[in-house]
Amino acid sequence: MTVSILMYDKGLEHIGQRLEALGLDIEVATFDKSCTIMRGGQEIAPAVAQFDYVWLSSGLTRDGIQEQAFALVESIARVDVMQTYNAGLDHPFYKRMAAKGTRICNSSAQGVAIAEYTLGQVLSVMQPVAEQRALQAAKTWKITPFQEISQTSWLVVGYGPIGREITKRVKAFGARVAVVRRSTAPSGEADVVTTPDRLQDHLPDADVVVLACPLTKETQGMADSRFFAAMKEGTILVNVARGALINDPALLAALETPKIATAILDVFAEEPLPAANPFWSHPKIRLTSHTSFAGSGVRARWDALFLDNIARFARGEALVNEVPAAALA
Repeated sequence: MTVSILMYDKGLEHIGQRLEALGLDIEVATFDKSCTIMRGGQEIAPAVAQFDYVWLSSGLTRDGIQEQAFALVESIARVDVMQTYNAGLDHPFYKRMAAKGTRICNSSAQGVAIAEYTLGQVLSVMQPVAEQRALQAAKTWKITPFQEISQTSWLVVGYGPIGREITKRVKAFGARVAVVRRSTAPSGEADVVTTPDRLQDHLPDADVVVLACPLTKETQGMADSRFFAAMKEGTILVNVARGALINDPALLAALETPKIATAILDVFAEEPLPAANPFWSHPKIRLTSHTSFAGSGVRARWDALFLDNIARFARGEALVNEVPAAALA
């Protein structure tokens, strides 16, 4: 059976040869920046188009047409499987597609980059690099003590591809790691596995708290005044998931107490973050512009995931990173 595929034309430009080398029985259609679908030199109306597999590649964000592409795909008559470059599927588009019967695969390609971002940012807090540079400039010989990750306890909220990659790296430093996820099944890396209803029990033990979970009705605003009150003094908070996990007024209030030493924030409820937002200038906040995913190896992993999954689909095998429809309901 010939597998019909739809993808962004820029995606086909850079992956076409590798896709052809798989030797699959496929027929590829593309859409451009204007969201016009072309197959075999002919334009196809979305209302009559049917595709076995749609690949949403990262070029959609780079070229600023993600929302237009989402609207296009939603207007297509039939889409059996859709693979996206997004790790989080909280955009309403995904829920609507799942409701139409489309199978959805998300991305694990960002996990390595976000884990390295997390470690780099936390190390930048624990290591007195700025002081050391100032001492060098002043030609001053002075010992600069620092906190070791090996002597810390971490709480990683969310144990998907991102949470697992963070945990793996933190354990390599010798830290103790507790993870929060829906299942209590043992983890190969974590010291402790707990469920969301027990989250408050573990906050007082954590030196570093990392939010790496999906945004759902249950997790929206989870980091509230009660959450912050349960932390020990001097905690480092890291959010690499979604901005809406945090109640911003509650965070600002907690920053005025000894509870949080530093908040490392890469995601925000409103993006781009408005210039008037107090987060920009708060002395206890390290702020980046939703950039934790932007590692040098992410695009190659996005591509590899697509090539693996389309081959699996053509052979009738299980797909990697398929998200259960119930999780999007």
